Amino acid sequence: MNDCIIGIGSNINAEYNIPEMLRLLAAEVEIIQISKMIQTKPIGIIEQADYTNGAVKIRTEMQLDSLTLYLKNLEERMGRDRSQPKFGPRNIDLDILIWNDKVVDEDYFSRDFLRNSAAELGFENKE
Repeated sequence: MNDCIIGIGSNINAEYNIPEMLRLLAAEVEIIQISKMIQTKPIGIIEQADYTNGAVKIRTEMQLDSLTLYLKNLEERMGRDRSQPKFGPRNIDLDILIWNDKVVDEDYFSRDFLRNSAAELGFENKE
């Protein structure tokens, strides 16, 4: 089994999209814990709605590559528009931050809200 922390973000109908994503995710993996959700300012393209961000700790039999593909598919099932600019608005954004106690997303180091959410879910960076 693999333990993983996934970063969550949404600035389009987040109050619906985040719980719906968690409901769909729970059908495929074991959800261990969910961090509190916080409001953050957009990065890159600043003229858009604030984001709701947080994280979820899961346990899965999937390997890293399989989980990555699964999460991209989940975003697409929820209607994520990939034609938008990289830092543009999105209904759901899922990124694997921590894989078996190892940081696998470099954004973890530059974004306080990611580090805070991971810490809330019990992760201590020992690197």
